[in-house]
Amino acid sequence: MTVSENSLLEAEVLVGGSAMPNERPGAMEPQSLSKMPEGFPRRSTVANGVRSSTSRRFFVVGGALLLSAFAIYEMGAVFSIGGITPLEYLMLVLFAINFCWIALAFCSGIAGFLILMRKPKAKALEVTELHTRTAILMPTYNESPDRVFSAVSVMAEALSQTGHGHAFDWFILSDTTDPEIALLEEQAFLVLRQETHKHSRVYYRRRRKNVARKAGNVADFCRRWGSRYDHLLVLDADSLMESSTITGLAQRMQADPDAGLIQTIPSLINGTTLMARLQQFAARIYGPVIGTGLGWWVQKEGNFWGHNAIIRTEAFMSAAGLPNLKGKPPFGGHIMSHDFVEAALIRRAGWSVVIAYDLPGSYEECPPSIIDLAVRDRRWCQGNLQHSRILPTKGLHWVSRLHLMTGIMAYLSSPFWLLLILTGLMLALQAHFIRPEYFTDQFSLFPTWPIMDSDRALRLFYITMGVLFGPKIFGVLLLLKDGAFARSVGGRIKAIFSVIFEVILSALIAPIMMFIHCGAVMSILMGRDSGWSPQRRDDGSMPWLTLIYRHRWHMLAGVMLGYAAILDSLTLLAWMSPALIGLWFAVPISAWTGSVKIGEVFKRAGILATPEERSPAAICLQAQDARAAYQGHISQPWTLAQLLKDTALMELHLAMVDKQPLRAAGTPIEPVEAIVHVKVHEAQCQQSALSLFNRQEMALILANPLMLRSLQKLPEQFVAEDLVSFC
Repeated sequence: MTVSENSLLEAEVLVGGSAMPNERPGAMEPQSLSKMPEGFPRRSTVANGVRSSTSRRFFVVGGALLLSAFAIYEMGAVFSIGGITPLEYLMLVLFAINFCWIALAFCSGIAGFLILMRKPKAKALEVTELHTRTAILMPTYNESPDRVFSAVSVMAEALSQTGHGHAFDWFILSDTTDPEIALLEEQAFLVLRQETHKHSRVYYRRRRKNVARKAGNVADFCRRWGSRYDHLLVLDADSLMESSTITGLAQRMQADPDAGLIQTIPSLINGTTLMARLQQFAARIYGPVIGTGLGWWVQKEGNFWGHNAIIRTEAFMSAAGLPNLKGKPPFGGHIMSHDFVEAALIRRAGWSVVIAYDLPGSYEECPPSIIDLAVRDRRWCQGNLQHSRILPTKGLHWVSRLHLMTGIMAYLSSPFWLLLILTGLMLALQAHFIRPEYFTDQFSLFPTWPIMDSDRALRLFYITMGVLFGPKIFGVLLLLKDGAFARSVGGRIKAIFSVIFEVILSALIAPIMMFIHCGAVMSILMGRDSGWSPQRRDDGSMPWLTLIYRHRWHMLAGVMLGYAAILDSLTLLAWMSPALIGLWFAVPISAWTGSVKIGEVFKRAGILATPEERSPAAICLQAQDARAAYQGHISQPWTLAQLLKDTALMELHLAMVDKQPLRAAGTPIEPVEAIVHVKVHEAQCQQSALSLFNRQEMALILANPLMLRSLQKLPEQFVAEDLVSFC
């Protein structure tokens, strides 16, 4: 970008010399978890505005409890014939925990299946003029700027054409710590502002310190600018949303004065690897069953997934300020999985939290490989286990506590399943060495339990598998019933083939993920913090040596389990083989599922296709085109050296620097800042100074106008012959 272009942008794009609007500070105090804040819960504006149906809870939760009680009773009866041993008691307890977990999802799936059989339509709202103001927030952390800014560009353009664009402002809230990406963000923002300044208001702010991660990023916005807006529509760096969905959320919030948060159910898109396409397909075929059922029975006590949701600013700022938990990470410090907690606190304050399962047009992306999924899940695992300290919070609704418990069990279930498998293996080995005839010479898929009711055990196995795979079965039935839906994924035959392939591949991946989650849980219990790493979003490939290292323990576990099984019999080995094969071949499975080339092969074959892939929404196609254009716009990145040379460029950069003071009065200088200060003031020229800074120091300098001015005053390099060597 030339100097003349910079000057033009400075005149047309950064009117007022700032990338952000004027601040309007507001309070967002950390909430107490030990006592109910004064004035909460608020009285609903509309009669019964936050009341949910008891009958729906009885159908789903009550049904899950009855089903679990029956299964636990049957399991006890299986063991009771010969008297229950301590090992069998352990297996009974583990079975009870795991079955209750899957029974709730099954009963919720039944509700979703029955609703979707009727083909519900989105609730029609009277089209009214939006008189509220909504800030659309796009937090980003070391993401590809072309992805983030192109998405905002196409969404802002589409929204402006609806006639409701005046009711929305767009904010890219950066927590980026990489100085090169930070400068690319500024370049991309100038392009975005130039493209949209005639029809939309877009803003950009990069925090100097990313305190409390994404939750802290959004909270910082609320405290400084939140009072300007009635609602916050929170996106993620990989989010896309139709203009009709954006306006629909704002209209629903405007029409319901008791609504505190409305969460959409995003569809997964843009998967290029086999792993990403597997997740897309599963979410598209089976996800609506679970999501619809969940939204139906939780009603006003819904949940928040951190993005693609609209929040009432008053509710969020008054009720959802997050406290720091006592102690050090991983269980202390900042609350990592903030979304569940914020939803629970908003509901505690007397606002409704609703899942808009009938509102389409919300999109996001997913991790491209098993390793990337593991990295994300490690962070989520820590945040969800941290919720064990949130569960006793005073005044939470019991459904909110259930959401928190569900998040915890999403990761604890893996150790419980592993313990259940190991306990069953120990029982088999124990029975084998006590009674050598435990397995007959004739091959059988099922072992004959010498002191158990084998018929009852087999029947319970079928029931358990039915409950476990119930939501998948419901999704397939809906697919077969709906001809238009089946055609949108390639027809019924290809859809059934895709389902079979998804089930087989998921079965191979499941034991790998079970051990990954077990490792994450153990790591957290040992006190290790996950940190905060940026996500890869496209290619998931890795060198084979790296994959061997990452999956070494999974393969070893598979070999050890296989050896333990074969000590008993080949029949037991065959019985356990569905779980063992995935562990034995963890490395090639991880490599192939993370490969873009293999993903492309399956895409051309139409396997694991989704409607969004075969017939992409217009906004998805526009985002792809816009991203390619943005890649061209920022193909020549700025550097700090260029900023120091080009006065106009420097002024543009300074206009985008956060205007918040460097530190509060009396706050001590941090070590990194002190080091940079010394390096700048002892430098003899710009060239020598720039050679001294590491990436962390460079990022700090870019956010510090005083240091930039000091560097700008230095000569570019020494010209005296006797001093050239210093430069």
